[in-house]
Amino acid sequence: MVAPLRRTLAVCVPELERHCADPWVVIGSAAAWLAGAEVTVADVDVLTSVRDARALIDHWQACLLGTDTLKDGDRFRSQFARFEFPATVEVMGGLELATTDGWKAVRVEAIQTIEIDDVSVPIPTLAEQIRLLESFGRAKDKERAERLKQLEGSQA
Repeated sequence: MVAPLRRTLAVCVPELERHCADPWVVIGSAAAWLAGAEVTVADVDVLTSVRDARALIDHWQACLLGTDTLKDGDRFRSQFARFEFPATVEVMGGLELATTDGWKAVRVEAIQTIEIDDVSVPIPTLAEQIRLLESFGRAKDKERAERLKQLEGSQA
């Protein structure tokens, strides 16, 4: 998956920079991998504004796989779209998480930039990735958070 992921980032990051009016960030397994965690990456999750998600749906029509709802629709909601590149790209515009207090916007408070293959990819900082993944509450997210904690401990 490493080669398709690298090719996808090389193609998509410049497009995201050009076509997104608002800040965007790569989250999930791709962000954990970019931070140096040993994780399996199934796709590239991109958190955008609703406006930018709609713009990307229009711009990437030729690659559009669908705009169906997220798999975990009881836990997450967004302006969602899945695109076919060498690695699948999932865009989540205005992502919200179901909490005991109702739907809450998913916000990334601290971002770092990772340079890979001549592109700068914004991802949450290690601490921010851990916070986000733990808030998502799924087993796979908890596992990624643990791997990031190991990485965080080795950098201390």
